[in-house]
Amino acid sequence: MTINLEAHLASYASRSTQSLGRRFSEEAPATRSEFQRDRDRIIHSAAFRRLEYKTQVFVNHEGDLFRTRLTHSIEVAQIARSLARNLQLNEDLVEAISLAHDLGHTPFGHAGQDALNACMKDYDGFEHNLQSLRVVDTLEQRYGAFDGLNLMFETREGVLKHCSLAHAKDLGAIGQRFIDRKQPSLEAQLTNLADEIAYNNHDIDDGLRSGLITTEQLEEVALYARYSAEVKKQFPHIGGRRAINETVRRMINALVVDLIDTSKENIATAAVSTIDDVRNAAPLIAFSESMKLEAQELKRFLRANLYHHYLVNRMTSKARRIVTDLFGIFMSEPQLLPNDYQLASDDKNAQARKVADYIAGMTDRYAMREYRKLFAVDEI
Repeated sequence: MTINLEAHLASYASRSTQSLGRRFSEEAPATRSEFQRDRDRIIHSAAFRRLEYKTQVFVNHEGDLFRTRLTHSIEVAQIARSLARNLQLNEDLVEAISLAHDLGHTPFGHAGQDALNACMKDYDGFEHNLQSLRVVDTLEQRYGAFDGLNLMFETREGVLKHCSLAHAKDLGAIGQRFIDRKQPSLEAQLTNLADEIAYNNHDIDDGLRSGLITTEQLEEVALYARYSAEVKKQFPHIGGRRAINETVRRMINALVVDLIDTSKENIATAAVSTIDDVRNAAPLIAFSESMKLEAQELKRFLRANLYHHYLVNRMTSKARRIVTDLFGIFMSEPQLLPNDYQLASDDKNAQARKVADYIAGMTDRYAMREYRKLFAVDEI
């Protein structure tokens, strides 16, 4: 007997049975939904495994307990599934999007991405969301019948959460919503904000653990101060990591509850009943205005005090140099690339994209090792 795994979903949720499908036709899975199949393909991909050694804020060798792109993606998936369950949205889809959303990130976090984009300015640029789509559509090579993972349209749509209009025009159906100014599924909207909840809060944790920010500084941020005061009142005997963890836990819960309540109100007010209604409406998954302002204050604090801390700047400066120098030498001497990344033609644009694929696929430590091999005179 076939079990309907999506019978409990709201009428406006994404259903694999109503999906726009895969790029290449495949027989439906017998024991799981199509979105579960997407999640499983993502988890088994090489790009997903590499996330373990890609920077979130701190480079992997700086400490064993700091988040990586892999642990970040898992935390996003946990938050997103909880949100989806409360809103009767498709948990399997939000999990698949969450686990895939950073597959195209370069080594060294945003510093690596900015450096690679600068290198690619004459070759159509570099966008990490577009690169994540490129990974799942083209670069992964696990199947005999097609390149990529052949994911469902809705999963790919969620992975491509941002895209320039210039690139959207080249993407066909998956880029059309950016041109038409329509919305993606509620699952894609939800995952985008689950990502924000995850990185804001775990960057607090990592920043405090590193010693680059202090609890005294954070007491100036309204969202942190409110729940820190709650913790001190309820548990006056605890301190240190335990008090920090309890505070961050409460912050995450407050953001999640606010997002659920506000989104339910928005959905009811918009009176959407189908996914087409969702696509034609304004964004419906959102924080309340007061919580949005507090979350923005927290982001400004982290940007000023953590992401631009001079010790982080030192590492990001090195990262930019590594990415820039690797790109330069590979473009001037493509014979130094592995065979799969060398082109027989003299097409500079195509070769640049191959170089970008190679560098974006590197882990932090692999990029540093390649740099030493190519530029250190004592390395062979």
